[in-house]
Amino acid sequence: MKKTVLYNKHIELNGKMVPFAGYMMPVQFDGVNIEHNQVRSSVGIFDVSHMGEFLVEGPNSEELLNYLCSNDIFLISKNKAQYNCLINDNGGIIDDLIVYKLEDQKYMLVVNAANIEKDWNWINKKNQNFKCKLTNISDDTSLLALQGPNAEKILQKLVNFNLNELKSFTFLISSVSTIKNVLISRTGYTGSGGFELYIKNDQALKLYNLLLNDIRIKPIGLAARDTLRLEMGYCLYGNDINENISPIQAGLKWATKINKEFIGKNHILNQIESGTDKNLIGFKLLEKGIPRKDYNILDHNNNVIGIVSSGTMSPSLKTGIGMGYVETSKSKIGSSIFIEIRNKKIKSEIVKLPFIY
Repeated sequence: MKKTVLYNKHIELNGKMVPFAGYMMPVQFDGVNIEHNQVRSSVGIFDVSHMGEFLVEGPNSEELLNYLCSNDIFLISKNKAQYNCLINDNGGIIDDLIVYKLEDQKYMLVVNAANIEKDWNWINKKNQNFKCKLTNISDDTSLLALQGPNAEKILQKLVNFNLNELKSFTFLISSVSTIKNVLISRTGYTGSGGFELYIKNDQALKLYNLLLNDIRIKPIGLAARDTLRLEMGYCLYGNDINENISPIQAGLKWATKINKEFIGKNHILNQIESGTDKNLIGFKLLEKGIPRKDYNILDHNNNVIGIVSSGTMSPSLKTGIGMGYVETSKSKIGSSIFIEIRNKKIKSEIVKLPFIY
């Protein structure tokens, strides 16, 4: 089991460590609800150094990435980032990722920890005809997520440029206090604003300690990261998306550009033109209960019409929420459904995502 460079610091901070995607990661420090509300109302810091980072360089880098990904790589200008999906031959999602344009003909891909080896092998296999330079920098890179409405105000005191000019999905490589070469990105997985900070491993602890010197910043574990992302309706790979789910089924058509050629395009075009058999929905429980992954979704006649992909008790709404896949004909917003929890039918309603605004 791997450890991030902040492992000992997490132990010092009384983090509860659990195995996650091949790493020992802090699931919580003070409790899920406390940490969730800390990020929603103020600011928190996450260690997400388990994520993977690849560099793609060379004259054919745009062409390779455009062929591999659902979104249009040519729309990314320098110092901007783009949400994307790696698509397989059947139109399924190998992984979802962020693509950063570092320079002309040089990109960084940020992939999910559990998919690092799978993604790396897939990209290398498809690169044979493009001959780009590929570098896996995952083991040398740390990633800290500073998230929450107070993140900008706090970070602004540590940088020498105007953070307000750093718009969503843009980034700069700059210094944070005396720590040089930090990639500061206006991105995140919480829906509460903030930044993601990419840095070499040997500077990660220094940066983490620097940020925690501000008593307003609290360490946050992966459990709160999950409740935060779920309230926003953000997909989690392995739960809400996988190799058998297409971007169209997952509500990611906005990140799928069909005016270009890419792997699996024909399958995706067929789904756009002919419809899908199932769609990702958001639902809210109208009775007491907590939905969990793989629970059945039922209609009024007790027919199983779908399955829960993610579920939790929303700390913000104080009610059970979740996402899941249901038959397309039964996926209309406002429809009544039931979640089967311990052999009980819990009345629920299909709602528009995100759950909070």
